[in-house]
Amino acid sequence: MVSTKTQAQAPLRSLDQRMEALKRANDIRVRRARLKKDLKDGSVQIEQILNAPPEYVETAKVFDMLMAVPKFGRVKAARFLNQCRISQSKTVGGLSERQRAELVGLFNR
Repeated sequence: MVSTKTQAQAPLRSLDQRMEALKRANDIRVRRARLKKDLKDGSVQIEQILNAPPEYVETAKVFDMLMAVPKFGRVKAARFLNQCRISQSKTVGGLSERQRAELVGLFNR
């Protein structure tokens, strides 16, 4: 018995579509880098980002956003996420209302 599996391939995209996707991805990376810099400077608060995340932050990992906060390292960020029962691979847009409120509550203590 030989079963032949056909691999699912992504649909072919035109050069214009690929270039547009690349441009969007690059724009998101630049905006996230600017946001992380603003978080480090203190000109933006993490609570604002978590409560009303901009579209370009929706797919960013919560862990990465926490790491951009001053005085936060891997251990402290992981501890905050564990306290709220949030996976380190969870995205900002994927947070439930409970998780979001609990995480923001930790910052407001």
